[in-house]
Amino acid sequence: MSEESRLSIRDWAKDDRPREKLMALGSGSLSDAELIAILIRSGSTKESALDLAKRIMGQVGNDLHRLGGKSVIELTEFKGMGEAKAIAIVAALELGRRRRTAEVQERPSVTTSASAYELVRAKISDLPHEEFWLLLLDRGNRLLESRAVSKGGLHGTVADPKMIFKAALDRRASSIVLCHNHPSGQLRPSQEDIALTRKLVDGARLLDIAIHDHLIVASGGYYSFADNGML
Repeated sequence: MSEESRLSIRDWAKDDRPREKLMALGSGSLSDAELIAILIRSGSTKESALDLAKRIMGQVGNDLHRLGGKSVIELTEFKGMGEAKAIAIVAALELGRRRRTAEVQERPSVTTSASAYELVRAKISDLPHEEFWLLLLDRGNRLLESRAVSKGGLHGTVADPKMIFKAALDRRASSIVLCHNHPSGQLRPSQEDIALTRKLVDGARLLDIAIHDHLIVASGGYYSFADNGML
């Protein structure tokens, strides 16, 4: 079949274009078949890429694990599936497997003040100025990201609640550990630290985000709001 006779995604009705849907609504809005159709790229005069993807998914019981177990040769047994399309699907599913493995191996669990301290100690404990950091966690208290949200001088830094909550929402974090350093070495929280923590705890509650702790870090150790009943 000639290349001209193939029906590409851009030739479909606009509502049926998975690539445009991904760009407009994000990858999470697409079904498994629509994502596979993007990998397939083109169908034939008798069947669109999306129809082919739906047929393949139907044959494996709409089970991505079963699809991931198929080899390139097995995938090419589906009518309309050439080697290049099969390779694209196998490669994409392998990347998904590797990502899951990497997440299990590399994302630490943050369940205590000590485990949180270990993640930020090297970043801020010896700085000559104050910085405010977040540990953004998923529902299983595994680290999604550690992120600096402000930098200041020797005596303080301004932590903007809007920036903090935006960071949490961007990463779809279920909980946060707040962290900042005291270059002076003083580990006791100031009144400003206490007031900010209460403000953030109240704001996070409205967004259904938990603040598990607020650590004050210095070269000599750390102070945990949670361990000291301050949350």
